[in-house]
Amino acid sequence: MEVTDSNLQSLAGYLEQTLSPDASIRKAAEKFLESVEGSQNYPVLLLTLLDKDGVPVHLRVSSAVTFKNYTKRCWRVTEDEGDKIHRNDRTTIKQRIVGLMLKSPDQIQKQLSDAISIIGREDFPDKWPDLLQEMVTKFQTGDFHVINGILITAHSLFKRYRHEFKSQQLWAEIKFVLDNFAQPFTELFNATMELAKTHAEDPVALKVIFSSIVLICKIFYSLNFQDLPEYFEDNMGIWMNHFLTLLSADNKILRTQDEEEAGLLEQVKSQICDNVALYAQKYDEEFSPQLPSFVTAIWNLLTSTGQQVKYDMLVSNAIQFLASVAERPSYKSLFEDPSTLASICEKVIVPNMQFRDADEELFEDNPDEYIRRDIEGSDVDTRRRSACDLVQALSKSFEGPVIQNFSQYVAGLLEEYGKNPSSWKSKDVAYYLVTSLAAKGQTQKHGITTASSLVNTADFFTTQVVPDLQAADVNANPILKADAIKFLMVFRSQLPKEALVASLPCLMKLLKATSLVVHSYAAHTIERLLMVRTPDGKTAAISLADIQPLSTDLISGLIEGLNHPGSAENEYIMKALMRSMSALQEHILTVIQQVMGVLTQKLIIVSKNPSKPQFNHYLFESLCIGIRTTCKHQPQAIFTFEEALFKPFTDILQADVQEFIPYVFQILSLLIDYHTSGTVPDTYMALFPHLLAPALWERPGNIPPLNGLLGVFQKLIASKANDHEGFYLLNSIIQHMPKEVVSQYIKNIFILLFQRLSSSKTTKYIKSLLLFFCLFAIQYGPDALIQNVDGIQANMFGMVIEKLFLQDLQKVSGSLERKICAVGVTNVLTESSLMFQTYNAMWAQFLQGLISLIELPEDTNVPDDEHFIEIEDTPGYQTAYSQLAFAGKKEHDPVAEVTDVKINLARQLHKLSAAHPGKVPALISAGLQAEAQTFVQQYLTAAGVTV
Repeated sequence: MEVTDSNLQSLAGYLEQTLSPDASIRKAAEKFLESVEGSQNYPVLLLTLLDKDGVPVHLRVSSAVTFKNYTKRCWRVTEDEGDKIHRNDRTTIKQRIVGLMLKSPDQIQKQLSDAISIIGREDFPDKWPDLLQEMVTKFQTGDFHVINGILITAHSLFKRYRHEFKSQQLWAEIKFVLDNFAQPFTELFNATMELAKTHAEDPVALKVIFSSIVLICKIFYSLNFQDLPEYFEDNMGIWMNHFLTLLSADNKILRTQDEEEAGLLEQVKSQICDNVALYAQKYDEEFSPQLPSFVTAIWNLLTSTGQQVKYDMLVSNAIQFLASVAERPSYKSLFEDPSTLASICEKVIVPNMQFRDADEELFEDNPDEYIRRDIEGSDVDTRRRSACDLVQALSKSFEGPVIQNFSQYVAGLLEEYGKNPSSWKSKDVAYYLVTSLAAKGQTQKHGITTASSLVNTADFFTTQVVPDLQAADVNANPILKADAIKFLMVFRSQLPKEALVASLPCLMKLLKATSLVVHSYAAHTIERLLMVRTPDGKTAAISLADIQPLSTDLISGLIEGLNHPGSAENEYIMKALMRSMSALQEHILTVIQQVMGVLTQKLIIVSKNPSKPQFNHYLFESLCIGIRTTCKHQPQAIFTFEEALFKPFTDILQADVQEFIPYVFQILSLLIDYHTSGTVPDTYMALFPHLLAPALWERPGNIPPLNGLLGVFQKLIASKANDHEGFYLLNSIIQHMPKEVVSQYIKNIFILLFQRLSSSKTTKYIKSLLLFFCLFAIQYGPDALIQNVDGIQANMFGMVIEKLFLQDLQKVSGSLERKICAVGVTNVLTESSLMFQTYNAMWAQFLQGLISLIELPEDTNVPDDEHFIEIEDTPGYQTAYSQLAFAGKKEHDPVAEVTDVKINLARQLHKLSAAHPGKVPALISAGLQAEAQTFVQQYLTAAGVTV
């Protein structure tokens, strides 16, 4: 594929088609581009097209986006797939991309910057050492379009340091960056601050300069995150003085008229709060001389900043800085004065917990976003969340004074609401304050796990929360109702069972509320309450007897909730339906027809345009529960389910709805298990040819559910990511298929297994291989195992014992897997004539390894240089495999007749000794360690036999 005008014209035509509103034209173009992306010069053509004058802007942008996605899919070289990009193309891309990025318009620059980051993640610095020097030299240009392009790229490249695990390789990379970047970066910051003074009256220049300062502050955070670099410690005065200057900066040119969108000045100050919070948390000894100045500056910032939405991020980060300082014992003295605590409460916490008009608009006009911030843990950037964090940080050191001080505010707020119910915002703040004061430990799974003994949450629940939950009009005061439901939800582990059970009818009534937030919270809380455990953790706090009388109304209420405007695909309602069906068990049979009708209709609708993955997952889980529960009590119902589901499932498979195909296979696997005739129905056999389509096996999301029906062993075993699935299939074949059918393939199977072992050995693979060997010995006999291994190479089984069994048997994990290995090795030791003759010298060592497997815990060590492949950035859009919990199969135990592996070993040794008098005791005494001999004697005694 040469870089010619005709090829560029052809590529532009296909890119135009990928933007077509006609799905068939769009998909055909996408498939063509995917088919040629392995050709040499394909990425060079994309780069040439996006830089070519005369090409429409939308096609240049499309070319840039396509190039970025191409690098995301193909740049990483994996052992399974090899290198998808020609070596010359890699070199050309790295030579051209930085220059192209810097001269391109903003839309294209952003895409190319992201592509540089993707390439840099793989190649920088070892395979792309010139990148940093090329970037740094551009700082001297004085052209801020160029400088900002470099800073955007540097930010994109370095921000991964914020979440990388510590390693020698990471330290080496950061050192390389600091050695080459830190000084010119600091010089750029100094120069930029001077330019900000020079151009203080120039609106255009000042905005460009401050956009650079935003990026400089973000890069500073990334470079300082892992550890305090020596260069930045030595130059802390320069950076911190500039930060202080910027915190107090105020230029009317940079003020925005927009009430909601943060301006450049707010972005700079917000990032500086993040930066100094990082120093206060991690480098307090070095930072302590600077800290008081920042506490003063940020306090002044907080008390002078308005309530507009555009300041939310700034105020949130400023409060988080105070919280991070308050948590450190060394700064306790800054806050211990009662007047200081009172001032913080009055001027920072209470004002920032207020429910503003903007919050009310969000509640009513964008309820999904409100929910995301309020109960999904995505509220880290909200004023309320930060104010709550500050209360909790102060409570750690001053619990008594803080609760005493804030309790007065709570009492005042509730009194105000009591006198005038229209001032509901006062009670709303009280809810937040009480929650913040009472919560000492919290998890997503259990809610509040530890509450302050100084706050009477049970009393507050009874006197303040219950009246809001029980109010007759479900649509009155929706925000207070949402607060009350949330209080119940987060304190569910602290409240008595009676209170939880009594709340269920209230929550069921609130499912009828028209407010999307209220009925979503009600559904979410029902689901969470059904998951609360008794104090011993053994059973559900709300029993079947508690909810059985409510079953019909509960299920009907949840189904009706899906009819509310905006809630047709409400994930909270669907999850609550799933959990309720699971909890009610056979008591859903009276309404199952109605439920399955609704679920099937939902499936037909959402399969046309899957957009809410959580809703879709719980929809399929609910289908699984309906099938399992019904077929357990009414086996003939399987035909009804098949009749209802086969049409939508067929449509999904024919339309290649990638997100749903893994789910469909799991449910088909579940359905087929309920056919007890021993034969596979024709309806399933008709699917067989389609399931062998190679494209299905190229998507990692499809592989686990497909194994419930069939598999392609050779393809799976060659992949590090999916080899365990290949073994799952292989183990199923040797357990369930007739030996006369399988025997002709055994030799090739063993050859493939050893080829993979020699080419790419991982701990996961070895564990799976040992399990297969043991299962094979159980099913086909130990001599057959030894003969097949030795058939590849003479005396190879000896190497298998020495290099695999003795070194790695201890690493096998899972109680059933370890049991199978124990029985398999026992059979090899005691039933194989070849083992007792040809490999007699290794017999005692092998027994020693078996006793270690039985008596010692699992060995979890993994070689330092080994990593298991993560399935990410996979080709094309595809859903990663999502296991349906309620479609799971029970583990099949192929050695169920063995109840105790120790007794089994003793009895087998007894039989072997009887067949070879005198030999077994001699081998044990000569080759077994003393401790192991003791264990063997204990097994023999327990079994009542001797050797």
